Amino acid sequence: MPRRKMLVTGAAQAPLRAALQELRTTLDVPEDFPPEVLAEAESAARAPRLPDHDATDIPFFTIDPPDSVDLDQAMYLSRRDGGFRVQYAIADVAAFVAPGSVLDAEAHRRVQTLYFPDEKVPLHPAVLCEGAASLLPDHPAPALLWQIDLDAEGRTVATEVRRALVRSRAKLDYEGVQRQIDAGTAEEPLALLRDIGLLRENLERERGGISLNVPEQDVVVRDGSYVLEYRAVLPADAWNAQISLLTGMAAADLMIAAGTGILRTLPTAPDGAVARLRRSAKALHIDWPHHVSYADVVRSLDPDNARHAAFLQECTSLFRGAGYSSFTGGVLPSPAVHAAVADEYTHCTAPLRRLVDRYAGELCVAAVAGQEPPEWVPAALEALPKEMTDGSRRANTVERECVDIVEAALLKERIGEIFDAYVVDVKEDEPAVGTVHLENPAVIARIAGGEAKLPLGERLRVRLTQADPGSAKVQFAPA
Repeated sequence: MPRRKMLVTGAAQAPLRAALQELRTTLDVPEDFPPEVLAEAESAARAPRLPDHDATDIPFFTIDPPDSVDLDQAMYLSRRDGGFRVQYAIADVAAFVAPGSVLDAEAHRRVQTLYFPDEKVPLHPAVLCEGAASLLPDHPAPALLWQIDLDAEGRTVATEVRRALVRSRAKLDYEGVQRQIDAGTAEEPLALLRDIGLLRENLERERGGISLNVPEQDVVVRDGSYVLEYRAVLPADAWNAQISLLTGMAAADLMIAAGTGILRTLPTAPDGAVARLRRSAKALHIDWPHHVSYADVVRSLDPDNARHAAFLQECTSLFRGAGYSSFTGGVLPSPAVHAAVADEYTHCTAPLRRLVDRYAGELCVAAVAGQEPPEWVPAALEALPKEMTDGSRRANTVERECVDIVEAALLKERIGEIFDAYVVDVKEDEPAVGTVHLENPAVIARIAGGEAKLPLGERLRVRLTQADPGSAKVQFAPA
């Protein structure tokens, strides 16, 4: 879970671009695909391995940001026998990427798609991830078709997955979906997203899981200048995420039953991390009685409230330590559970953008068919967790550094200005150093340079002392 999400529009100033390019160089981020990889991708796009089963009669739809074209998932929701049926199509990357090919080797080198404010560095060439393999509307494509039957409470009662040819009918976005559902104009396949999403959220609460609806940090243009704002995640975002979580949990169950697989794991947060969050809650005047769980406190928060938004950002610290663990012979890793999901879980719903999902999908298809997985899948399991950990670390660094660079670029001309802020954290061994949260612009940054102990949880006037993209991260001092 990233510390802060970020969307950027219009941030194309030369200093910002230069700093971002320097970051790509420092992190050894892959540049253009080699010619032989592009040639192989073009060939695969023209002649993928097509499945026998035709499911193009199912009117799937996708829900993604409006400018997305690398569409991993499409869904169709319906009612059944007092419960529900989730049909979830996941792009079948293995239909295009042959094991041991140069295309496969390049995917292992990249591991996952990296997102920068000015560009993205994709896992696969665009001819695949934005074309032939993407579940774009009115474009037949091979997929792994999940069918998950739920009871009236949203609990899984049956799971199947097989290869199928699918065709999405509509490319929807979160805001449009939310408007339709709120207005009562959404037809049943889409309207059921709320019904199933709410049921799955109830089950998540019951098992002690937690989803952080962390506000996105937007960089927008207003009156000719750049402004940082927070955008609260819509309920439709969360309901859509529950479908992906449902599938990841079902996939984990299939692999565990088969005795071979790879899980996404997260250890329980240490007491010290929770204690630190309690201090932040106190700092932000958030009521957290000792008998109330962390998960219940998070669910009570309003992301549109600046204090609550700041605390949600701090809560992401409990998601550190997530990793991948493979297993064979039915011997599960320890831990096997993802603490935030509060169940066994795996990544399997974003194969266009994440390497491990292709392998998890193959394992699940084999498990349902009662067959051994293709030889190339178990052969990669030992090395895959480290590959994914290294790739995730680079992606997290990219996200964290990009936030810092964008903040510095947007505040560079405001050094010396005074802002209103809240002190949300103070270093125990250096009480004059800590973290402040600005309501406007939406910045969370370091504060240092004063002599007095910082007033934890109090409003403080702060002066911007440094901000230079690529060389000096944003820093404040008491005014």
